[in-house]
Amino acid sequence: MPQEIYIASIDQGTTSTRFLIYDKSARVIGSHQIEFTQFYPEAGWVEHDPMEILESVRFCITKALDKTTADGHNVDSGLKAIGLTNQRETTVVWSKSTGCPLYNAIVWMDARTSSICRKLEKELPGGRTHFVESCGLPISTYFSAVKLLWLMENNVEVKDAIEKGDALFGTVDTWLIWNLTGGVNGGLHVTDVSNASRTMLMNLKTLDWDKTTLETLGIPAKILPKIVSNAEVIGKISEGWPVFDVPIAGCLGDQHAAMVGQTCLKGEAKSTYGTGAFIMLNTGTERFKSNHGLLSTIAFKLGPKAPTNYALEGSIAIAGAAVQWLRDSLGIISTAREIETLASKVDSTGGVYFVPAFNGLFAPWWRDDARGVCIGITRFTSKSHIARAVLESMCFQVKDVLDSMHKDAGEKGEVKNEKGEFLLRVDGGATVNNLLMQIQADLLGSPVLRPADIETTALGAAYAAGIAVGVWKEEELFSSGHKLNTATTFSPKLSEEKRKKKVDSWCKAVERTFGLADLES
Repeated sequence: MPQEIYIASIDQGTTSTRFLIYDKSARVIGSHQIEFTQFYPEAGWVEHDPMEILESVRFCITKALDKTTADGHNVDSGLKAIGLTNQRETTVVWSKSTGCPLYNAIVWMDARTSSICRKLEKELPGGRTHFVESCGLPISTYFSAVKLLWLMENNVEVKDAIEKGDALFGTVDTWLIWNLTGGVNGGLHVTDVSNASRTMLMNLKTLDWDKTTLETLGIPAKILPKIVSNAEVIGKISEGWPVFDVPIAGCLGDQHAAMVGQTCLKGEAKSTYGTGAFIMLNTGTERFKSNHGLLSTIAFKLGPKAPTNYALEGSIAIAGAAVQWLRDSLGIISTAREIETLASKVDSTGGVYFVPAFNGLFAPWWRDDARGVCIGITRFTSKSHIARAVLESMCFQVKDVLDSMHKDAGEKGEVKNEKGEFLLRVDGGATVNNLLMQIQADLLGSPVLRPADIETTALGAAYAAGIAVGVWKEEELFSSGHKLNTATTFSPKLSEEKRKKKVDSWCKAVERTFGLADLES
């Protein structure tokens, strides 16, 4: 009897960690997920404990292996490779000699670096777009470089460790790989092109750290990891882990992994709905420069010698996090799933518009002085109207990004179906909400496609690892990967006149958020 073949995926997100095991047909045969702690030390600050993240990975691997073994699968002998996908931009600095973090991880949505960003904008000749030509990104609190600068300026331990040559910097993928491959005993200090492209420090043409940028910001190259492709054998997991001697063969930032999981070809776009929402359009081997508030970034590079696919991206800071806010801070719902039932009790928001600019607005606005607003409230307003307005806020933000994307890419940069419609592929946990998906189609005025497996981020990391070790071939996955026959399609039902009026009202609400960051507490 031939040996069974398995590929596994570590999916380390903003609020939870998962470990999934796939068979050769890319079917999940076992998984485990655990949430970890979010820390909010001050308004606008968001942190994670890197050690807790590490232990969450260990726990999930153990539990998933126990489940698959109980189900009769011999994963220990058949596991060929592991892929890794992670929350991007989140910044960790740790000691090379002790392996201990020198500070909590500063999370991608953390806004403490706004003063550093303003200072750089004033001092640099190119202002907010000074580094766009090299890295594709504006100066923003979003990206890793300014988080690293904050640590270098404000944390004595980080300063001392850098001076002594004992500091290592990385995004979460780098932190995990270093520990998985040995840690203080020879752990590999690497990142991949997609995560590196979100630091503001990597040159999109050379796919290496940009020396001029490093000199301008005063960041020493010695603390940075080596950059590799998304699909290659990086190293093997060391002893002491629930699985060991298994190659880590795929690594991608979460949104890039979702593109691979959705097998997005040139001209196709996906939107992932998680804590935030992230829309990416594959522009092929051509890098598009945005004139409408989007980012130029790497889509994926599936092998050291494989061509580099680029993308236009629009990042939305608060999507599913607004639902968590309704649950955890306001107590309007007790579980995230309840929002669909609550919002379905009304057929409109009753004129209520909610803009979740909790820590500012990302694409296409890029306003870190914005703060959240809820307008149009009357005595008639109920919690159902608020719930529906929260769902609509997610969809309006995605529409804002897609409108910019259409302008940047133009007719030649997008693929449409035989009806001339642009299809948006969606994924992520929030897409189980049918009402959310219908609202999205209504506000876009074009179809939304939800795959049978909505967890495409983890699948993309597994695909990359499988490609690297020869379990799957890239051409086969991307030629058959759309599986449109198994997708659920949501078609727009809203009239064009109604859509336009709602969009105009949304834009009024967005404008109300500007300049509110300095309101007295």
